[in-house]
Amino acid sequence: MVDDSTALPPPPIEDRFTHIHVDLNSFFASVEQQLHEEYRNKPLAVVPTFADTTCAIAASYEAKYLGIKTGTRVAEMKKICPDIILVEGDHAVYSKYSERISEAVHDVCPVAHNPSIDEMVCQLIGREQEPPRARQIALAIKQAIKDRVGATLRCSIGMGPNRYLAKIASDMQKPDGLIGLLPSQLPRAIAHLELRDLPGVGARTEQMLHRKGITTMSQLLELDLKGMHGLWNSVWGDRIYHWLRGYVTGDDGAPVPQDMQKSLGHSHVLAPEHRSTEGAWSVAHKLLHKAAMRLRMEKMCTGALALTVRYSLTREQAAMLPKTKKHTSGITHTGWGMEARFPTCQDTLSLLEALQQLWKQAPKGALYQKPFFVGVTLNRLIYESEQQPTLFADADRRSELSSTMDKLNLKYGHSTLHFAGMLPARDTAPTRIAFTQIPVLYGVDWM
Repeated sequence: MVDDSTALPPPPIEDRFTHIHVDLNSFFASVEQQLHEEYRNKPLAVVPTFADTTCAIAASYEAKYLGIKTGTRVAEMKKICPDIILVEGDHAVYSKYSERISEAVHDVCPVAHNPSIDEMVCQLIGREQEPPRARQIALAIKQAIKDRVGATLRCSIGMGPNRYLAKIASDMQKPDGLIGLLPSQLPRAIAHLELRDLPGVGARTEQMLHRKGITTMSQLLELDLKGMHGLWNSVWGDRIYHWLRGYVTGDDGAPVPQDMQKSLGHSHVLAPEHRSTEGAWSVAHKLLHKAAMRLRMEKMCTGALALTVRYSLTREQAAMLPKTKKHTSGITHTGWGMEARFPTCQDTLSLLEALQQLWKQAPKGALYQKPFFVGVTLNRLIYESEQQPTLFADADRRSELSSTMDKLNLKYGHSTLHFAGMLPARDTAPTRIAFTQIPVLYGVDWM
């Protein structure tokens, strides 16, 4: 048996680009500046809600130059720049713009993969891989986005001999950058980067590397194949070793595909007017309504429902507890969660009954009076075609009821027909952008 961790690397490869990675710059903020000419060339931040405790989910480059970035709290932003423009994010608008940009890119070079709402990957073939031609394609992509979608929508493009390096290159020059990394330039061309600049290296992985004595990119690049394998203690180390030197390993930096989705859900930071037991329940109800509809659109069933609630604490209350956490908004909190399991189903009424049973078991007392976050997750998913038939008929015609609700909601909007419990939160908890989730248009709304 051959030990892959000690195998010799592949022979040198040609100086060609196989992939182009398009990374839209400050995407949400740029869309707002495209839509509103009066916002252009001004500091702007996109926020989930208008509250001083919430954080920016995107910032324009004018705001970034002042030190405002994704994750900066609104209260802090106002101190840095009292005149900053705050805009509540609009999921549907950003989804439409993402689709338009993807179409513009595709007309220049076919889009092989969409890693997120603001990224596109193109795979080059034949003579397209020659560096001058690849550069022409990249410049044509930039021009197509500008001409067909909008002048404020700039992008940074990375070109590489594999997808991993193309992604790295796209982050090396912002905004409006164009960087190529050729095999003959590696690994010296990336030796100056930080470890966190590597895709897949987050805070935890960085800490792991530091514990093992790797604190700089140069130290990482000095390791041989066996050393990289040992560093990660898995084949992931082998892959990174080869990717950083321009080789292709088959998956080429793509996420490992899963046979099927493991969970599906929504979460929401409550607006001040909903930070009560009654308000939190109505929001949880709406989150379940959305999750159940998505479940049916994906033709899946679920056998478990998890409910998570976080409660804000005063300084005195926090001192009473042995362990508390701090949310990105700065709120000190404690939390509670529980999962219910049941025979697989997909209708909203059955899932709502499970949610009600969980809600009854939520903790009571002074520490649990101010919920500020609610999450609902459907687990143990299976395809509806795999669901075991029941011996008993659907006496309440629950599936038929859910099907009828879906037809109306797909035609007129996802909150058109719903159970009364979510009425107080009907217009809250809108669909939010998840950068790693590509939006899907169900009927007239995006999810």
